[in-house]
Amino acid sequence: MIAVVTAMAVGALFFSFLLRPKNPYREKLSPWECGLEPIGDASTGHFRIHFFLIAILFVIFDVETLFLFPWAVNLTDKALATPIFIEMIVFIVVLGIGLVYAWAKGALDWI
Repeated sequence: MIAVVTAMAVGALFFSFLLRPKNPYREKLSPWECGLEPIGDASTGHFRIHFFLIAILFVIFDVETLFLFPWAVNLTDKALATPIFIEMIVFIVVLGIGLVYAWAKGALDWI
């Protein structure tokens, strides 16, 4: 199985090397980070934190989904159903309060 996975990975890298477009130009090779061009404030190290706030909010709600899946699977156990349900309601309410706070502070406004 390790050989098959290794062969598939090496094959994917090899074929992507053969089939990729080979037309580098100045714009394509310039550094780019956080949605800002590397000129002006971004070139001096000053940049808006807004991109990172959106990324953190995405990760938080993505992790929430990871916590909800085992909850849904274990909810079939009758002895644990009520405590688990209450715990997840509290978890979702806390995340909802965080979302409302971020929304009120303008973290979700794309500028």
